[in-house]
Amino acid sequence: MNSSIFGKFAEDAVNFLFSHFRGGFDAFSAALGAVIKVLEDGLGAVPFIAMLVLLMALALWRKGVVFAVFVGAALWVINYMGLWAQTVSTLALVVAATFFSLVIGVPLGIWGARNRRVEVVLRSLLDFMQTMPAFVYLIPAVILFGLGRVPAVIATIVFAMPPVVRLTTLGIRQVREELLEAGRSFGSTDAQLLWKIQLPNALPSIMAGVNQTIMMALSMVVVASMIGAGGLGEYVLSGIQRLDIGIGFEGGLGVVLLAIILDRLTESFGVKSKKAKKKVVSTPVKPAAPGKAAQT
Repeated sequence: MNSSIFGKFAEDAVNFLFSHFRGGFDAFSAALGAVIKVLEDGLGAVPFIAMLVLLMALALWRKGVVFAVFVGAALWVINYMGLWAQTVSTLALVVAATFFSLVIGVPLGIWGARNRRVEVVLRSLLDFMQTMPAFVYLIPAVILFGLGRVPAVIATIVFAMPPVVRLTTLGIRQVREELLEAGRSFGSTDAQLLWKIQLPNALPSIMAGVNQTIMMALSMVVVASMIGAGGLGEYVLSGIQRLDIGIGFEGGLGVVLLAIILDRLTESFGVKSKKAKKKVVSTPVKPAAPGKAAQT
């Protein structure tokens, strides 16, 4: 089947990048692969008991006793099924993809919130990124970076980044105008308005974007396993290939339990920030007067 002019354009663009910038892609792949390996080795070096206690303590602090018990039970089930190593590998991929999604997405969201034309361009691009089937991202990723974890992380970044961009823009746009006017009246610069007023007040929306980015990254686990991502997705894929219900169910259960833990923990940070925002009214700091007031 011959592709149309649109498919031909996409193919030519990828081939052009591969032919002219292959060295750059290889260097980037090596650097990103090293980061992923360090992250995976670091998480893998933590004993299961230590990780269990750490996550239960975090769950107790953020959500309470009931959720802490659930986290302990969920991690015990994962370890009992013999999927702890795969879970750590999946967690490393999700953390890496989420980190780079935030590094790229939050600044883009800020830029879009402060520039209408940029927002229009970003909105169209994000619509394209969110509606394009996830499998399509794997093709250019494999061509440019080969098989393995690196193309899986890159495809996951492209798929999972839109929520944090959108919700960062939305959060900054929803900051009350009177807060900005008060900041300007006290002589705050644009940078001060951003860091001291807009971002703190937009934090609940940004954290919601982080939460959605993590969930979308996890949803790419099985898809990315087709190009060598490993982890729980590979276990699920093995069940599909063998038509083994037991293996598929265990791998899927591991993904679900990990998703619930990460979802509730990241969600709690957004909820706490929202509660704090209601209690504290952000007021700009008035600069000191150049001289002392006259005493009577």
